[in-house]
Amino acid sequence: MITAPARPYDVLLVEDDAADALLVEDALLARGARNLVKVHDGVAGLAHLRDPSRSRPDLIVLDLNMPRMNGRELLAVIKEDPDLRTIPVVVLTTSSAPDDIAGAYRHHANAYVTKPVNLDDFERAVQSIDAFYLETVTRLPR
Repeated sequence: MITAPARPYDVLLVEDDAADALLVEDALLARGARNLVKVHDGVAGLAHLRDPSRSRPDLIVLDLNMPRMNGRELLAVIKEDPDLRTIPVVVLTTSSAPDDIAGAYRHHANAYVTKPVNLDDFERAVQSIDAFYLETVTRLPR
């Protein structure tokens, strides 16, 4: 059984597929996310993260395959930026290719979750993101 977080948390979801974004949003909000901001590509994600008027998310959920700036590129920028690198990043993508998984961890992704095709498996994937957040929230500086 996965317990709820000790406090609500803020999420930046970087996902270009509207249906997947809606599923992730509903599932994370039901599991304790307080604010969830959705953006459609890496350029918008980076603009959000660098906007001083926006609050810093506690967690970034990132798809790899997107237009303009893909998730691989955004992940590299985030983890090279001293102001952003401590934000946990969970890659949530359809790719189970070994090169994509290795590349995500090489660029310091905190977790890699493959998007399943059916709703029950998708819910379990979101629970694994939530479990990851619960495990890391007390270990990483904010």
